[in-house]
Amino acid sequence: MTYGIGYWLEKGLVLASDSRTNAGVDYISTYSKMTVFQPAPDRLFVILAAGSLATTQAVINGIRRDLDRPVELQGGAGHDLRHCDYLFEAAAYVGRLSVAVQQQHEEALRQSGASGSATFLLGGQIGNEPHELYLIYPQGNAIKATPETPYLQIGESKYGKPPLDNIGHANLSLEDAARLCLISQVLTQRSNLSVGPPFELVVIEAGNKAIAHQIKLEAGDPSLDAMIHTWSQAQREALHRLPRLPWEPDGSGSGP
Repeated sequence: MTYGIGYWLEKGLVLASDSRTNAGVDYISTYSKMTVFQPAPDRLFVILAAGSLATTQAVINGIRRDLDRPVELQGGAGHDLRHCDYLFEAAAYVGRLSVAVQQQHEEALRQSGASGSATFLLGGQIGNEPHELYLIYPQGNAIKATPETPYLQIGESKYGKPPLDNIGHANLSLEDAARLCLISQVLTQRSNLSVGPPFELVVIEAGNKAIAHQIKLEAGDPSLDAMIHTWSQAQREALHRLPRLPWEPDGSGSGP
């Protein structure tokens, strides 16, 4: 399992992912789940992946293969990331690759009781089109982030969802959204051993077809400890500031 999050903001995009992969409690390894593609100066794509590692790697390899093909073998509009005029076309292309990989191994996986399903987040910008963020389902279809639903998650999403719901919105600054995505990752790590560092994060400014900021936080990075300490302290303070219960004396707390 893994955890990836993409955040659409008026000012740009923030995408973050962990790097842990496990095939049982006794086999845990580290693989990057984030891939950046810039096949031309007028376009930028960031892809996060979750699910079957074999499927996600095959899809990423397929994208690279299609970009490496010579002009005479190119399939035309929507057949690789160079020939998409809109981000929804790029999402559909990634979805087709994913479905093809899953179908190729479907029978063998079914016989062994395994799953080859995978989900992806695709964020980026093409030409003069606005920046967008898509969640691509295992079936190949996709949904887009909106101002009303600005963040999309893949993988082990439930543990990191509360802070996003409580204080997240599309008008956050890129820096606040980056912090929010990272604390969502850290909180998920604390509750689920299948999610863990290194945590990777990229920031893309609206209208700029380049990565504005990119970081990778390894296990033991002091900033991760500082984040969880600050967040936990704030939660404890909020707990003691909640309204008193009916049986408590006015103005008293229920604990130290």
